[in-house]
Amino acid sequence: MRLAKTSEPDKPGAFSMSAPKILIIENEKILAVYIRKSLQKLGYTVFDILDSTEEAIKRVTETNPSLVLIDICLTGTVSSVQVADIIQNTFQIPVLFITDYSEHSRLNHNKFKEPFNYIIKPFSEKDLQIAVEIALYKHKIHKKLQAEQQRLLSIINSMGCAVVVTDINACIQIMNPEAQILTGWQENEVLGKYLVEVLTLVNKDTGENINDLVTQVIETNTVFRLPDNCILVTKEGTEIAIGDSVAPIRDNFGKVTGAVLILQNITHRKQTEAQLLHNAFYDGLTALPNRILFLDRLKQALEHCKRRQNYHFAVLFLDLDGFKGINDRFGHGMGDDFLVAIARRLESCLRSGDTVARFGGDEFAVLLEDIKDVSDAINVARRIQETLRLPIYLNGYQLLTTASIGIALSSNGYEEPRNLLRDADTAMYRAKEQGKANYIIFDERQN
Repeated sequence: MRLAKTSEPDKPGAFSMSAPKILIIENEKILAVYIRKSLQKLGYTVFDILDSTEEAIKRVTETNPSLVLIDICLTGTVSSVQVADIIQNTFQIPVLFITDYSEHSRLNHNKFKEPFNYIIKPFSEKDLQIAVEIALYKHKIHKKLQAEQQRLLSIINSMGCAVVVTDINACIQIMNPEAQILTGWQENEVLGKYLVEVLTLVNKDTGENINDLVTQVIETNTVFRLPDNCILVTKEGTEIAIGDSVAPIRDNFGKVTGAVLILQNITHRKQTEAQLLHNAFYDGLTALPNRILFLDRLKQALEHCKRRQNYHFAVLFLDLDGFKGINDRFGHGMGDDFLVAIARRLESCLRSGDTVARFGGDEFAVLLEDIKDVSDAINVARRIQETLRLPIYLNGYQLLTTASIGIALSSNGYEEPRNLLRDADTAMYRAKEQGKANYIIFDERQN
């Protein structure tokens, strides 16, 4: 039975198109009236109060409230928890649970494990205001994140979510059009078939099939998030990165009757993440590792050196001689092309396990791993200088350069990567002072 209905909102909470609309589901009449008056006083619009859950979904469909306050202890054909799940998951409307301390302690419900998701009776007007504001704010942030995710998915092919519904035996009952597009299967081909016969999910890292998702969800009665590295193999054999969740389907009595899979193509998001990761560790011009990645590999080499007594490595710090003159004469565009050509030449001088990085401008660093002694580093330095002396032809011009190189060896007992790099830099400046086109091995006496 409905206790009250504010078809014409009372002042001072006069109706406003911008005022959040709130639906109250509470069977304690005095408390319900108190909540309504308090919310209206705070400027919210309370358009309805229900004392049971039976009409809740219908009213939510009709009015699309901004927030639903519901007593978690209400019973009926549909429980308040089930109604709340439908409101949150189907209509994407936030729910704030109302409970008392005894029920809160006794139930230990999962809903109470989420912070700011409930309010305990008795509560003050201030407590109510804070709880409502936090619930609305959380929902606003959640919607913003969802909108951004949908925007990224829309860039790919403007498809929405794919939905696959199974029965208690994990046999397919429904496959919506988006799921048919995503998987390559038509609904009439898969109805009644076991999910594992149709939907092939693979762990990209291990290569193993993920076959027990629905069984796990049905047995545990919990929502399962798809692994971040989940791959869908379509009917045609195409591999697509997917994400989202698998959730249990419950009847009016809370009994699990099947599962619903929500699948979203996250290929574009993965590509974007991979590109962002690449940008964080690689130079945008030359595609060489940058300072951050170089220091990380240098740190790993130091750790390796501590574990293996006979493991040695060296760092070469390079600065091109006369690069400023190329920029001044031919412009920065030509200078950038020149640096790219230099990067390729430096790579050609190294083994596959070594690292050459650009530190910015015309500065480069090289990490030579697992060398026998200083002679290996010297040989690489000479090879680099010989290679750089060869002319580079760009846009009809012949460009020449040399490099000053400083060498620092791991045998000096370094503990920090930056110290080794610092000493290689110091040796490089010594080489430049001695006439450029030269290399110097760092000696502690140079300090």
